Amino acid sequence: MGIVVLTMKAPVMEMLLVLLVTGIHSNKEMTKKIKRPKFNVPQINCDVKAGKIINPEFVVKCPAGCQDPKYHVYGTDVYSSYSSVCAAAVHSGVLDNSGGKILVRKVAGQSGYRGSYSNGVQSLSLPRWRESFIVSEGKPQKGVNYPSALTYSSPKSPTAKAGETTKAYQKPSVPGTTAQPVTLMQVPGTTPEGAAHVTLPRPSLSAASITSSPRPQPVGHRSRELDLWATIAYTSSQNSPHVSPGFVPKEELSTQSLEPVSQGDPTCKVDLSFLIDGSTSVGKRRFRIQKQFLADIAQALDIGPAGPLMGVVQYGDNPATQFNLKTHMNSRDLKAAIEKITQRGGLSNVGRAISSVTKNFFSKANGNRGGAPNVAVVMVDGWPTDKVEEASRLARESGINIFFITIEGAIETEKQYVIEPNFANKAVCRTNGFYSLSVQSWFSLHKSVQPLVKRVCDTERLACSKTCLNSADIGFVIDGSSSVGTGNFRTVLQFVANLSREFEISDTDTRIGAVQYTYEQRLEFGFEEYSTKPDILNAIKRVGYWSGGTSTGAAINYALEQLFKKSKPNKRKLMILITDGRSYDDVRVPAMAAHHKGVITYAIGVAWAAQDELEVIATHPAKDHAFFVDEFDNLYRSVPKVIQNICTEFNSQPRN
Repeated sequence: MGIVVLTMKAPVMEMLLVLLVTGIHSNKEMTKKIKRPKFNVPQINCDVKAGKIINPEFVVKCPAGCQDPKYHVYGTDVYSSYSSVCAAAVHSGVLDNSGGKILVRKVAGQSGYRGSYSNGVQSLSLPRWRESFIVSEGKPQKGVNYPSALTYSSPKSPTAKAGETTKAYQKPSVPGTTAQPVTLMQVPGTTPEGAAHVTLPRPSLSAASITSSPRPQPVGHRSRELDLWATIAYTSSQNSPHVSPGFVPKEELSTQSLEPVSQGDPTCKVDLSFLIDGSTSVGKRRFRIQKQFLADIAQALDIGPAGPLMGVVQYGDNPATQFNLKTHMNSRDLKAAIEKITQRGGLSNVGRAISSVTKNFFSKANGNRGGAPNVAVVMVDGWPTDKVEEASRLARESGINIFFITIEGAIETEKQYVIEPNFANKAVCRTNGFYSLSVQSWFSLHKSVQPLVKRVCDTERLACSKTCLNSADIGFVIDGSSSVGTGNFRTVLQFVANLSREFEISDTDTRIGAVQYTYEQRLEFGFEEYSTKPDILNAIKRVGYWSGGTSTGAAINYALEQLFKKSKPNKRKLMILITDGRSYDDVRVPAMAAHHKGVITYAIGVAWAAQDELEVIATHPAKDHAFFVDEFDNLYRSVPKVIQNICTEFNSQPRN
């Protein structure tokens, strides 16, 4: 083997080294020059619909605030291209309301789109549409070139805003989820080539996605070793009503023509108060679930001035009104207000909260409409830390229909800590099960949305609603003087019985009492003596004729002291006085005393009764409270007019 040795002089070697270094540097510069430029993600507005964008696949930035219901969405998981791109991303859970980057892919048109309520967005149903799209997290796929500028189908469509950036929302991963494919089949003649078959992942929960968390406890309340908490947010599965099969929206339609401003559901006109548990024992996560439940209720009810109105009271140690009936007049505003509620902490003083609602919440100043039933829904975690029976009784007597939702009630080993056993039955309007809901877990609370909405809207079954016929203590003051006579006295008693039949009588509804007078007075029966209509009618029948003089003034004073002094504070007090002549004593001062004490007085005169005296006895205006008939046999004709006036007066007054 031969060896060749090359020798170079120093200047030549230096020149070669310079050329070598220069070449390496030149290669680096060339590499920099051919490096792909950074991808700029275009930004769109919340109102941009997928059908307006021609590109089949693209990455965009969505701004904040696209959860607003004015941005319409059609479908679930797969959306009609008539939908807002960004609102669909929020509905699907890819984004939250703060906005961010998403990846959009156009797919085949569908023969139907199912509406649903998810992540604060109500999507609508649609029978068919020519094009669909799906959204996923905005991570560009390797090897795919995405447009830096979008192509729109109309020159009037919005363009990307230069220089704007929005922080992307990174959706938290859920441990233990697996991908289940959902296949979309092509509708012939509706899609371009290559979009016939799309597989899209749908997450499913497994037991591994549930973690354990201790529950904070206030002193003297409940204690638990362990609770299971899901790591995912509470979501609603309540579907929206389906659009008529004949409805196909056109691109030119405005959002107002699709969804006019709702005045509320007129078939569910109720004034509704939610008493929510803000106690320490609830914890932050349970409190968020409770707020989401309220938001779902607000969405399902269709809030509006012609339908249901809703306010919220949060209780802990003490109650606090978050907002009243007239604060928010639509579901959208109400849901936004619910989201802002912060937890108060403390104990679970439900009784104190119910008392506050009875005294303050259902007032005209707070939006009570008078003609709508009053409903209070009490939500309690476990059990109350005070007693509810007496407060609830006063609420029922004020015409408030109390519902109770008990979540994770006391188990057998915890019942020793419950201050008032069977508290729910002591609180609710009726103990027939209609007014009580028992929920085993906070994570199944969403299942109670539709059952509760159905019940509170069933106004025919709201038995505790305060009306002119079930909310009074009525005292009859009956003239038993000699001028009446035995036969006519029986006619008067029949008149009293006919009036009593018109009322709903019980210990919590209307109660009846009676006084007979001549020169003297006697209590025939008081308000607390009989609590059923048959018992009242039998008691009236047994009243015996007394005979004597006519001291009407003294009889009014006696009725105030012996009858109305024992009237319940939340009852309307009605005195119905029947006489056939002029009084031997003064009636002015006793009548003024009755009016001053809030007793509404009706004066019924027969035969020789003095019209001027009847008008003094009667509550102002006398024309609505004083009646006269020329003979006893015509008394029965006054019954409808008396009842009508009682109810007219009641309906013109604030409910509580």
